[in-house]
Amino acid sequence: MTRMVNCIVLGREAEGLERLTYPGDLGKRIYETVSKEAWQQWLRQQTILINEYRLSPINPKDRKFLEEEMDKFFFGTGATKIDNYKPV
Repeated sequence: MTRMVNCIVLGREAEGLERLTYPGDLGKRIYETVSKEAWQQWLRQQTILINEYRLSPINPKDRKFLEEEMDKFFFGTGATKIDNYKPV
């Protein structure tokens, strides 16, 4: 049976994540309130951030930045706008 959540990003009920996708309290909040569709939106945004800012997920400073951006994306002001970014 599909798990449904009231998605904080989409503003409607949608299919929830199948498992925790991130550790800790932030991961629990995401699991409880973010849909699969919204998680995919975050993954696209995260890829843009990694590429545009040349981040390395193994660098602790970059990981902290991505975690802060994830928190803003889901529970704060939304995605960070990147100057001069033009999707291909």
